[in-house]
Amino acid sequence: MFSSLKFLIPHPALRILQFERFVLILTFVLIYLGLPFGSLQAMPPVQRTVLLNGLTLIVCEERSLPFVTVQLLIDSGSRKDPRGEEGLSYITARGLLLGTSKRKVTAINEELDFMGASLSSSSGRDYATLSLRVLKKDLDKGWDLFVEVLTQPTFPEGEIKREVEKTLAAIQSAEDQPNEVAEKEFQKTLFLNSPYAHPVVGTKESLPRLTQEGLLRFYRSYYHPNNSILTMVGDISVDEVKTKLLPSLTKWPMAEIPKAPFNFEFTKESKTVKINRSITQANIIIGHAGVSRDNPDYYALTVMNYILGGGGFSSRLVEEIRNKRGLAYSVASFFDPGKYPGSFQIALQTKNASAREAITLSLQEMERIQKEFISEKELEGAKKYLIGSFPMRLNTQGKLSHFLTQVEYYGLGLDYPEKYPTLIRSITREDVLRVAQKYLHPKNTILVVVANLKEAGME
Repeated sequence: MFSSLKFLIPHPALRILQFERFVLILTFVLIYLGLPFGSLQAMPPVQRTVLLNGLTLIVCEERSLPFVTVQLLIDSGSRKDPRGEEGLSYITARGLLLGTSKRKVTAINEELDFMGASLSSSSGRDYATLSLRVLKKDLDKGWDLFVEVLTQPTFPEGEIKREVEKTLAAIQSAEDQPNEVAEKEFQKTLFLNSPYAHPVVGTKESLPRLTQEGLLRFYRSYYHPNNSILTMVGDISVDEVKTKLLPSLTKWPMAEIPKAPFNFEFTKESKTVKINRSITQANIIIGHAGVSRDNPDYYALTVMNYILGGGGFSSRLVEEIRNKRGLAYSVASFFDPGKYPGSFQIALQTKNASAREAITLSLQEMERIQKEFISEKELEGAKKYLIGSFPMRLNTQGKLSHFLTQVEYYGLGLDYPEKYPTLIRSITREDVLRVAQKYLHPKNTILVVVANLKEAGME
């Protein structure tokens, strides 16, 4: 009888997920009520060290849960893919978990299942990541596995072939998603031949050309400690990390990292791309060149964009297009900054018949925020939300680990959580008008429309 009760008791990992979900819901409630969330949880202490092998180590001792979350960032994103081998960074990152000199992929997965741990790897346009989440009691085993896949991958040909086939299937499936088609076309049109132009996962043409030899070459070029940031958050101290965990990384060799110049080129003139599909909703992207994360106007742009289209139901685009006219269920604007300049976009869906009107209204709102001061009410509302919601970036170990890694990668400083409210509060109505005039280009946009072009009157 009593032995059967164990099936009624949640697994420790499940209990922790339930707790984190509770914290997330509580955070939303506090922000909605306008209560000070910052007092709910103070930022735990963080220590930064650069090791002798060049690895930047960030340790955050956060002992509220018996978990440890590890994230390794490797500066090896898709912008470093060689021409003709697009997707190499992505498949290399995915390939870390497909077999080592000691274990096959099945053995890796069995070990993770036994511990109830998660180990994942992927790549974006700027960097790749390898992440581990494990109960403290299993940290030694989890860390050994983490180091093994990082330092001893073999990229087995059969497994790599299956990963490529899976990725090709995902690309094929995305062609049936109008929003994915629009985004892919927008990126290609905006970035021309720049390193950000191609999809992170590669293309139907490039993926079949990837080889085990090519993956090993890419891995040996970029996967080194002096090209990486290691962040550890959770039930662990700096001393434990240095004495128990880091010795196993001593054989991970430094190396000279290849220089990969980023020569970006944007489309300079307005351009319209129309793609005909038998669908009821037009998928629309309006946009142009954006900024990099280190742009000094980043915080003014954050406030401006919140008011224009990034603030959900309180934004001007939603008010004008959705609330007043009922043309779209959702419409949003955003800047997508990276290590190098990214894009600005307005994305929306509307009925085919109202596509032209929705596009016109979007451009009008871009022009309006360039011509007149925003109201004090809009400014204060944006600041209140941006500052009040900031702690949501830190309310789980996973989010905190990701946040600290980003802070280091972009050189924001460990005091960034303390600086952020001041940076946002300092923005004035004059700042918002200035950056809208400088960084928005409503008369020089790329327009991508995926729709039933006949119904939209756009044939």
